[in-house]
Amino acid sequence: MNDEYRHDHNGGFEHEDLPAKPVFGFLIGLAAFGILVYFGLTGMYRALDHYFETHQAAQNPLKPASEIGTRDTDTAKVRQDIEKTFPEPRLETDERTEINSFRMNEEEHLSSYGWIDQKAGTVYIPIERAMQLVAQRGLPVASGGSAATPGSKAKATAKQSKP
Repeated sequence: MNDEYRHDHNGGFEHEDLPAKPVFGFLIGLAAFGILVYFGLTGMYRALDHYFETHQAAQNPLKPASEIGTRDTDTAKVRQDIEKTFPEPRLETDERTEINSFRMNEEEHLSSYGWIDQKAGTVYIPIERAMQLVAQRGLPVASGGSAATPGSKAKATAKQSKP
């Protein structure tokens, strides 16, 4: 056998282990670095937040930024301030709740009865009821000579085809 392939009789494992002191030193240094980064980032974000609060431009040139808190988290108060200040149409402040209220109003309108034009006698009815009425009565047909009923064309064709 060559010397390259010759193994020791002890199984070929490492004779010297890594001491515990450098491993613990590395872990303590890593923890200290993590704590240092945490406090550094916290301080940086606080400084940036303070900078943006003091240097933020007014949202409406007619009203100072101190009266409308643009970074205010109380959305109801902000919405009331905006509704008092800006005329229609306004930008959406909370899209999800606004679209939900719009959908609920539409759903209520589609599933209820009411007047469209009371003088003309025009009403709206729920969709389910309208479908039932169309299924019972059929679709309305325009009266007069120009419009034909659905079965009249077939009857006229059958009369012409007989000798």
